[in-house]
Amino acid sequence: MSGPVDRSGRPGFEGFTHDDENEESKSDEDNSEGDNKAKKGSFKKRAISAGNKFRRSLRRKSKKKSGNLASIEDIRDVQELETVERFRRCLLDGGLLPERHDDYHTMLRFLKARKFDIEKAKHMWSEMLRWRNEYGVDSIEEFDYTELNEVKKYYPQFYHGVDKEGRPVYVELVGKVDANKLVKVTTLDRYIKYHVKEFERSFQMRFPACSIAAKRHIDSSTTILDVQGVGLKNFSKDARELIMRLQKIDNDNYPETLCRLYIINAGQGFKMLWGTIKSFLDPQTASKIHVLGSKYQNKLLEIIDESELPDFLGGKCRCEESGGCSKSDKGPWKDPNIIERVLNGEANYGQQILAISSTDGKTVSYTKLHSSAVSTRCLDHFE
Repeated sequence: MSGPVDRSGRPGFEGFTHDDENEESKSDEDNSEGDNKAKKGSFKKRAISAGNKFRRSLRRKSKKKSGNLASIEDIRDVQELETVERFRRCLLDGGLLPERHDDYHTMLRFLKARKFDIEKAKHMWSEMLRWRNEYGVDSIEEFDYTELNEVKKYYPQFYHGVDKEGRPVYVELVGKVDANKLVKVTTLDRYIKYHVKEFERSFQMRFPACSIAAKRHIDSSTTILDVQGVGLKNFSKDARELIMRLQKIDNDNYPETLCRLYIINAGQGFKMLWGTIKSFLDPQTASKIHVLGSKYQNKLLEIIDESELPDFLGGKCRCEESGGCSKSDKGPWKDPNIIERVLNGEANYGQQILAISSTDGKTVSYTKLHSSAVSTRCLDHFE
């Protein structure tokens, strides 16, 4: 369940349009041109200010490294960048920004989760820091989940490969979950601790490895839930409690990490149930979820190459050398060369290309950088 159904939102920015082709008179055109120049000047000033602040903060953090760095395309919207900088300043003023969390994309995910309401995002962030401290997340790597192999017999789950955009693919065989046997080989508390450890590992290794391999920033995954055979036995009291606790941890502390979710082998009953559930979801969240019947293979192959998709899901991968795809943990995070580059910090400090996109979503400029700071040269188009 490392790919949760999360709450997500879209920014609602207004007042930055650039279409002046419909003026009906010279006078209107002159007035519009003056207004546009004023808007562009103000917009550019704020964007440059945000960029300068990020550049200074990242320069202090950046670890200068020799040799070739990863060329990772990091596309940032100028309005989002300005909002993230305001959020960052708010966190700094409140003493809520430890250095390890001073990251543009992390702050952006929390803002998106609260529809860019800075005060709500700040509260969510503060609660996340409190939870991490109380739960001991920063030392959770030391937790040894010795019963993992037994657990996977009764809760089949695994990462396997990447989608066509380079995101990790996470698979759960929900129909094969046996909660009654699961609680005999582990406890809910220990399983949840393992789940948190895996999420932390995704941010420390999987996402950075995928970013280096795909040459673009990645911090979300594609999830496949196979619900074939799901029945009442899969929704025991223990199972319901586990799902609720995992969902709360994921939504509260790891927001916006689900790119898309495919629920496959859904029977008619499940589809009817989904119709009811969907009406309660945020439209943006619901748009990420695709409920498919037994003829799901072509849909999966649209977003996952057949060489990356297990054969029992419609692909051609078998991972025979590892005893099967469910045991292989196949992905860029298993490549020794990429692992070395991750450990060298390339995913964090090797972003050499930054694309700045305008309000209409179009990429307007590229610049080569040795950190993920913003170059004011990218904003020349506003002059």
